[in-house]
Amino acid sequence: MIKKILVVDDEVVLTKMVKMNLERTGKYEVRTENMGSHACQAAKEFKPDLIFMDVMMPDMSGDEAIAAIKEDDELSSIPYIFMTAIVSKAETAEMGNNIGGNEFLAKPVKTEELITAIERVLS
Repeated sequence: MIKKILVVDDEVVLTKMVKMNLERTGKYEVRTENMGSHACQAAKEFKPDLIFMDVMMPDMSGDEAIAAIKEDDELSSIPYIFMTAIVSKAETAEMGNNIGGNEFLAKPVKTEELITAIERVLS
């Protein structure tokens, strides 16, 4: 069964690459959004199985966007993974404890890391 993934990041090139690489596997349908403030509406329309959310965006931070999504009862159970370029891979576990204990991936993220994270969260 194809899983729906919403990728929210202000870097357009990154979201296009993630979309292309994940869809190439044939296992995922991917929607991208480049503004945190549009993430909730995108989630309502797309109904993803998982959200990848950038931490730092110019219009709304990733944790603010996730908080808005979680306020909607229809969307509140969607799991999410933060992506960030502001920390190293070693620091991501500590950051997870600071924002709800959710998983973090340090950018740049390889496609294999994304797939491993998707499988871990959705299994």
